[in-house]
Amino acid sequence: MITKAQREFMLPAAVTAAIAAGEAIMDVYESSDNDYDLKKDRSPITRADRNAHEVIKRHLLATRIPILSEEGREMVYQERMAWDLFWMVDPLDGTVEFLKGNGEFTVNIALMVAGKPAFGVVYVPGRQLLYFNDPERGAFRKVGVFATATPHCTYDWLFEGAEKLPLVSERAEGPLRVAISRSHNNAETFAHIDTLRPKHPEIEVIEQGSSYKFCMIAEGGVDYYVRTTNTYEWDTAAGEAILAAAGGVTLAFPEGTSLDYNKESLANPYFTCQSPLIKVL
Repeated sequence: MITKAQREFMLPAAVTAAIAAGEAIMDVYESSDNDYDLKKDRSPITRADRNAHEVIKRHLLATRIPILSEEGREMVYQERMAWDLFWMVDPLDGTVEFLKGNGEFTVNIALMVAGKPAFGVVYVPGRQLLYFNDPERGAFRKVGVFATATPHCTYDWLFEGAEKLPLVSERAEGPLRVAISRSHNNAETFAHIDTLRPKHPEIEVIEQGSSYKFCMIAEGGVDYYVRTTNTYEWDTAAGEAILAAAGGVTLAFPEGTSLDYNKESLANPYFTCQSPLIKVL
């Protein structure tokens, strides 16, 4: 567990880093320089990924807590296996959506404690939305948070005007709302959705990029998310923390077990997420 004093120091530090990284991303996004390279796994990396990574490292340096970032994934397991406290970072989640220019990308920062995300920050710079959780106070959404290179975030500021998640206490009538990735689906994704139809004959499929899907479920506007293509720990840690604090759950699919972090392989199993407002399965 982390203490109240630690939360009041580290949560604003993570939010500050995320907002500043958002400014670095939007600077590239709004320019004409969207060239990219390919990583070893053939996924794209842009100048925005690299710039955001450097901004986050600089801001989190003051916490003296090690960082495991997508853009620093080469760190060997023997070096990080004993970490009980570290930052899990995806400087730009949704690089494919960034390149498409649809605004569906996020900055993900999670504080990992004893192998689990204690709190997470998901910032959506293109929509000026900030999501975060405090282990003692729950999950929150803050709107109108514009990207800036010099954010001044305090613990008290975070909660000023912030909306507690989920935003509603009861689920509205209507079809089951299932989120899927906009760019990373396969036949197994849709086969699993078909298994939900006997209990939920009407299903609305919502395509969305990045970890924002976790936040949509935490809000209560989406009921379920299934992912049956590759993801990594930095893709899920922050979103899982926020969803859990809102009362939702993330489970490996089809095992139904919790996700593990800081594994030797940083790849996730397939997984599902469920809203706190409805029993899907």
